[in-house]
Amino acid sequence: MQITIFVNATKLRYICFMGIIRKTKSVEVLLGEFKVGAGAIAAITLIERLGSTLNKTTIYRVLDKLEEDGVLHSFLGKNGLKWYAKCNGCTSGEHHDVHPHFQCLNCGKVDCLTVNVPIPNIPNRKVNVSQILLQGECEECFV
Repeated sequence: MQITIFVNATKLRYICFMGIIRKTKSVEVLLGEFKVGAGAIAAITLIERLGSTLNKTTIYRVLDKLEEDGVLHSFLGKNGLKWYAKCNGCTSGEHHDVHPHFQCLNCGKVDCLTVNVPIPNIPNRKVNVSQILLQGECEECFV
């Protein structure tokens, strides 16, 4: 089943293969934060931005649900902060967002990178999750 949500005239797809997705205000508000740009947003930033609209527990609950459903993916950034970004072609059954992220040490901007970083096959091991965070200076700070 595929549900399309419109947030401020921006079309965002919310895909789920199990159960019924409720189009709640909290889902719309959170998805609206991801409507522009390819950048990632820290959970703490979402709480700061949306704290007057949604409580912290609701924000974390909706983020977890959107991640479970393949709408968002998460990774750990500098200082162990959890970041979220839009998924590309993921489903509730499988995440395909195996890519590195870049965090600027000057301005703090975090992006999903479209470069391929191969994950090696390790004898007698199965890699289920991999997180690669590259840190340095972004295109705006690197002058």
